[in-house]
Amino acid sequence: MRLLRQNLCIIGLRWLMVAAVSLFLTGTVSAAEISGMRIGQGIGTVRIVFDADSEFNYKVFLLNSPRRLVVDTQNVSVNPSIAQNMDANSLVSSTRLGAAGVDGVRVVFDLLKPAVVKKAFMLPPQSNFGWRFVIDMEMASERDFASNVGNDHAVSNDSYNQGKTSTAHSSSSKAAVSAPKRRQKIIVLDPGHGGVDPGAIGVSGVYEKNIVLSMGKELKELLDKNPDYKVYLTRNRDIFIPLRDRVKIARRYDADLFLSIHADSAANRNATGLSVYTLSETASDKEAAALAEKENKSDIVAGLNFAEHSKEVSDVLLNLAQRETLNRSAEFATFMVQEMRKSTHTLDNTHRFAGFAVLKAPDVPSVLMELGYLSNRGEEKLLRQKSYRHKLAVSAQKAIDKYFENMRHASVF
Repeated sequence: MRLLRQNLCIIGLRWLMVAAVSLFLTGTVSAAEISGMRIGQGIGTVRIVFDADSEFNYKVFLLNSPRRLVVDTQNVSVNPSIAQNMDANSLVSSTRLGAAGVDGVRVVFDLLKPAVVKKAFMLPPQSNFGWRFVIDMEMASERDFASNVGNDHAVSNDSYNQGKTSTAHSSSSKAAVSAPKRRQKIIVLDPGHGGVDPGAIGVSGVYEKNIVLSMGKELKELLDKNPDYKVYLTRNRDIFIPLRDRVKIARRYDADLFLSIHADSAANRNATGLSVYTLSETASDKEAAALAEKENKSDIVAGLNFAEHSKEVSDVLLNLAQRETLNRSAEFATFMVQEMRKSTHTLDNTHRFAGFAVLKAPDVPSVLMELGYLSNRGEEKLLRQKSYRHKLAVSAQKAIDKYFENMRHASVF
């Protein structure tokens, strides 16, 4: 019996030694396990979701050459299958695993195009879901991607550097996050016509070019108060700018949004109402088609027939018009219509579609707004009033705020 007890003690000591060595080599026992991963595709966004059985520490950052998204974890093990079973998406081409420090796992995502991390957070169990770690990404320009590369722009939970798992949660169930500095959204406002091109002429003789320039300045003044915005005008004085050059200006500034501002006229002096247009080669009605044709002919002013001489370029731009950009344009137009209806009279079927040359930037969400009819005496009188233009500008500002806020919080699941 004594010999049996001695043997059991020896076996027990050997087991403890093995366990101690194992702990020494691994640094710690994993407190959580990541068992799965999902990737969801939105309009200009991608959401990556890790499924885990407990919360864990994380740090998320970008690397360049080649473009990569890196997720460093602590106190967690990762099922290798997540790198093999990846959902189809437009951003991540492949996933691989590596070591992160003594007790962590690094997950690397190879990126097909530039993007930035908008937020990263833990979600506690609810319904049929366990713990989830969420990374929201947004497509970006090369410039924006480059400005967010490196550890200085990392997003992490407060406990990451200490190697401890936080158990505190806010009422919104988000772990504390060190958010990266938010990049300013670039907005280009485009007052139509100008210079030798007066645009529509009102019943009192007022020129469209002057009305829309005043409106553009009014809206810019409002938007400039928001530190999240950087606002440019395609023209801030009475000069002529060809339509295609207006598109080039938006692209040169790497605009997140392009708003072209116009006023209309019609043979029917009773016609009134504001309208909003987005790009379509098939106009929503004959009136929209006629208006697009009239506006596009602005390039023939002063002997500069850009519409004729840049047909091939125009066709290429049109073919390059991405579905994603068109969807964003339509989304912004929806917000514009909602806000404008609160402050002024709008046309029936307010959101319309036409082939405006100024809306053909393939990578910039673009909307054209017709403020109303200068051919209508009452509406022309309103548009000449600063107080009325200010009211329209406030509604446009609210629509822009809603658009970017919606993009910021867009999610897939």
